[in-house]
Amino acid sequence: MTYIIIAVVGILVGLSKGGLGAPLAVLLVPLLSMVMPVQAAIGLSLPLLMIGDAAAMVMYWRTWEISYVKQMLLPTIIGIILGTILLAALPDLTLRRVLGVFTLIFIAYRLGADRLQRYEYQPKPWHAYLAGWLSGVGSALANTGAPPFLAYMLMQPITPLTLVGTTTLYFALVNLIKLPWMLMAGMLDFQEALASLWVIPIIIGAVFVGRWIVKRINQRVFEYILLSALFLAAMMLLFG
Repeated sequence: MTYIIIAVVGILVGLSKGGLGAPLAVLLVPLLSMVMPVQAAIGLSLPLLMIGDAAAMVMYWRTWEISYVKQMLLPTIIGIILGTILLAALPDLTLRRVLGVFTLIFIAYRLGADRLQRYEYQPKPWHAYLAGWLSGVGSALANTGAPPFLAYMLMQPITPLTLVGTTTLYFALVNLIKLPWMLMAGMLDFQEALASLWVIPIIIGAVFVGRWIVKRINQRVFEYILLSALFLAAMMLLFG
């Protein structure tokens, strides 16, 4: 069962990094937590995400707008430090509840994303700082840092390709920054990570499949299916 779950997670990592987006990445920890403690699930998902980041960086190289990343990076680092401290201190049951709440917040964000794009937005510097801080905390606690970041980026005057490229660069840096803090907190099991290296070809292959799919699938229907699955996962985490 563990091997099946890790293979599915590898596919989801690749598809999300290939351009199908955050709804897939949010599923990783709930899936892995079915066969291991939440802390171990978060620790294992990090190297898998970093493998996907490497492939996505090649695919979307220099399509990003780096000014947004620079503006959000310092508060993101502060959020990662805080989230890692909380992650190491909270018991497994509490983390499951937190993960369930984060998942529901993401669902609410995704359902309201179109309204965010139509909102007459007046940018303020503190909006970027807040989004970066929240993304850092969410990413460290449960790999759910995408909603605050994307909520902010959806209101910026950029093209879809630039949005994907900027998201790719930002979360590649976030995952790289998280690594030493996860190691210091004892959240990353090297033996378990090494035992999961067989999933690398699956991740890389899924990145290219994701890039191919994103050009052809009705993404709205696809996202509603994923959001339904996320809602069920959130209920299992909150009340299971």
